[in-house]
Amino acid sequence: MEERNKYTFGLSSSSGGFSFGNVSTRPFGGSVAQPATSTTAGTIDDLGTVTTVTSAETKSLFALPARPELKSQWRDVKWTEEQKTSLMKTVSSYKPSCEEVTQARILLLGPVSSGKSSFISSVQSVFSGRVTNRAMVGSSSTSFTKKLQSFKIRDQKGEDPNGLVLCDVMGLGDGEMTGLTLHDILSVIKGHVPEGHKFSPDQPVRSETVGYVKRPSLKDKIHCVAFVLNASKVLTYPTGLSTTFQQLREHISDLGVHQVALLTHIDQICKDTAKDVSQVYKSLLIQETMKKAGALLGMSTSYIVPVKNYSSELDLDVNTDVLLLSAVDHILQYADLYFQDSTPQHTGLKLDKIEV
Repeated sequence: MEERNKYTFGLSSSSGGFSFGNVSTRPFGGSVAQPATSTTAGTIDDLGTVTTVTSAETKSLFALPARPELKSQWRDVKWTEEQKTSLMKTVSSYKPSCEEVTQARILLLGPVSSGKSSFISSVQSVFSGRVTNRAMVGSSSTSFTKKLQSFKIRDQKGEDPNGLVLCDVMGLGDGEMTGLTLHDILSVIKGHVPEGHKFSPDQPVRSETVGYVKRPSLKDKIHCVAFVLNASKVLTYPTGLSTTFQQLREHISDLGVHQVALLTHIDQICKDTAKDVSQVYKSLLIQETMKKAGALLGMSTSYIVPVKNYSSELDLDVNTDVLLLSAVDHILQYADLYFQDSTPQHTGLKLDKIEV
């Protein structure tokens, strides 16, 4: 019997049926990236209720002494070199469960400084065997990435070891003049936007755009969207960002594309995890922050995974690698659901030939 694809499991596809008006070509969530000038910020509880707290109170939440750790992990992860090797083999051997495509295209979406480009470089570092910055990373309050860039993950020999492509775009809500529009986001997901296209809110993607893909095939489209949030900013993101995410997720679901989320910079909110990444699933603070992130996204925490990107390190760490590879494995599971939904279903019924 043929072995069942590892990424086939019993999750139903995202429900569609959302009804919306015209897709906006204005900068999407334009106010999101404006520097915070108010002394207050919004927080969201598990039910999505918005509570206002002062910036001093917000800062104190992360300045508290380390919370008591749980005795056991709230997610079962093995922190060993063997587990890293196993995950690398799983990811490297991944092939989409659809004959039309050879690679799963994953779009990373998130606010400025959420860690999208750093995640791409960190995943590349794991397979390269050394810390490398393949995706250009900025440190300013505006998005460093301005164009659509697709990264094939390569191994130490420079070869493509797996069926994964990570796609990077401009951060959400860079401002009224530079923000990525909902129209352009959906154009990327539908496969119309050419590689290297530089986004501009006053020049939305159109059929006249140079390189515009008029009839995108399945291999041109995005097969899974991974939202990226900065754990250290979850409590201080503008409250309007929740509406932005909700609108985005509804339109993306209409396209039948599954969505997950990455919670980055976890080492910045938990001292124990900063010292030892393997403590991530024993941290109550990270667990609580994931719930807040879920409320912000309108997403169950089962779709969210924490990650630590490589930043100042010069050498790889096995625990960081395991966390990064687990995130990639998580993403590929939902990408494969998209391929299953896109593959024509055959009933297996055969009609006997009628002889006249």
